[in-house]
Amino acid sequence: MCINCIRNQVDITEGIPKHATICFCRNCERYLQPPMLWVSCQLESRELLALCLKKLKGLNKVRLVDAGFIWTEPHSKRIKLKLTIQKEVFTSTILQQIFEVEFVVSHQQCDDCAKVMAQNTWKAMVQVRQKVDHKRTFLYLEQLIIKHSAHKDTINIKECKDGIDFYYGSRSHALKMLEFLTAITPLKSKASEQLISTDIHSGTSNYKFSYSVELVPICKDDLVCLPPKIAKAMGNISPLVICYRIGNSVHIMDVNTLNVAEISTQTYWRTPFMALASVKQMVEYYVLDVEPCGPVRGKYVLADIQVARAQDVGRNDTTFFARSHLGGILNPGDSVMGYDIGSSNFNNDAFDALHRGSLPDVILIKKAYPNHRKRNKGRNWELQQLRKEEEEMTPRKQDQERLEQDYEMFLRDLEEDPELRATVNLYKSDKVKKSTDHAMTEDESDFEEEDFPEIQLDELLDSLKLDDGPDDEYVGEDDEDMMMD
Repeated sequence: MCINCIRNQVDITEGIPKHATICFCRNCERYLQPPMLWVSCQLESRELLALCLKKLKGLNKVRLVDAGFIWTEPHSKRIKLKLTIQKEVFTSTILQQIFEVEFVVSHQQCDDCAKVMAQNTWKAMVQVRQKVDHKRTFLYLEQLIIKHSAHKDTINIKECKDGIDFYYGSRSHALKMLEFLTAITPLKSKASEQLISTDIHSGTSNYKFSYSVELVPICKDDLVCLPPKIAKAMGNISPLVICYRIGNSVHIMDVNTLNVAEISTQTYWRTPFMALASVKQMVEYYVLDVEPCGPVRGKYVLADIQVARAQDVGRNDTTFFARSHLGGILNPGDSVMGYDIGSSNFNNDAFDALHRGSLPDVILIKKAYPNHRKRNKGRNWELQQLRKEEEEMTPRKQDQERLEQDYEMFLRDLEEDPELRATVNLYKSDKVKKSTDHAMTEDESDFEEEDFPEIQLDELLDSLKLDDGPDDEYVGEDDEDMMMD
């Protein structure tokens, strides 16, 4: 075949697009280089030519001999290239062809310009996290924030799987929230910043600030085994202790001697440790006998208590002796929650170093009121909730049930602990129990706990007022979205 016939029958530009689109941001005058890089290029520059050639698929199968721009009107939003390529079509036969490619300039806003131009965008964020398997800490933290109106400057509050994010329009407001959290709970924080834009003429820059806050993973009523170094520094307190209160430090107690100690934030984060067990691992026991030992510290009375597992009552005669700080409130016949040390396995080096012969079989934590829970289903009080934006993905059914259990456990803690209840605001509820809920036979009244810490009406506020936190445009449509999972 002659050259002219080959040119008529063979098209070496097949597979190379003759039309393509290139994205251009009008604010910063940059072009998009896929997938996410934006580069600055002048018209008819080498950089723009290279960017356009990368958009053409099929050029790797031919040899590019020459490439150049064809002049177009600047306002036409068209970029034309003239390409010269070569390809071997037959044995020892190389064909050269010249063709044009037209690019359409499409306007698209880059991510950096979108951040600058977006309305009501946040300038600072506080991310609060805690590495535990429940939400009790965040439920209590939410009530403290509401009581002290620490959320009034937020523009949005977003709930995530492991914590809560607070968004602010000013860095000073985020620092104020960080100071509030530092004053009420032990934590460590880390600050980071991201450059959004820079004005080369005035020398000013626009930043977004993020503050990552990690709470101490120790909660009230947790069982803790202290590292030897910390136990020695606390006056040689017993390593196996319980956490009886969390403030701006961790308060621990040795239930065998009523010795207490306070672990500061600096001390904990210098030698961090995890809890041996949390309230979800507690077992219900039945109190058989109580014998006070004498030492008293405030409301705590040291006593030797004989207990049996609630599930073993009537099945076997297995009993345990435990020295506890609950001698002032426990009586024979009561129910108490505690940790079963004898049949538990803990993956903890400090616990493994302890002498097993000196460890108690049971450590009692708090009194339980199972009969009252069975007969009293409703509550005449309720809590105020923050308006939060939930995650886009709805939680699974198992996760939803776990969140509801955590919320119910937090409500029970408020009922049973007057000191904890005094730090939050409780409101009168419209859901007053019917008289039928109070109906009880004489036999049932014999089993009702007389010392149950009922919440009196004088402890409740008159009405539930909506918080003045984030604007309505950042929250859910219904008031039901305010309920904490």
